[in-house]
Amino acid sequence: MPYYVYRITDSAAGLVKQLELLETFESYRDAKQLTKKTRGEMDGSEAAQIKVMFADNELSAEEQLQEKREKPITMEWEK
Repeated sequence: MPYYVYRITDSAAGLVKQLELLETFESYRDAKQLTKKTRGEMDGSEAAQIKVMFADNELSAEEQLQEKREKPITMEWEK
C-alpha cells in the first residue's frame, strides 16, 4: 500500500477540510522526508498541516483525513 502526503487546511466554516495531495510514495522513509521538508519550509503564519496517510488508495486516504475524531479525555493524573 502506498503512502500519501497531504497538505490540510480547514475551511472557513470548519466543517470540511481542504485536502491537497502533494505526493505518493511506496516507502515510508521517502514520505517522511518530504513531510519534514515541507513543514520546515512553512512559515509560522500558515495554518496548514502536513500529514502522511497509509491507505489502499487515494480515496480511502482522503476519507480517513476527513473523519471527525473526538478529543481524548484527559484524566486528572495526566494533567
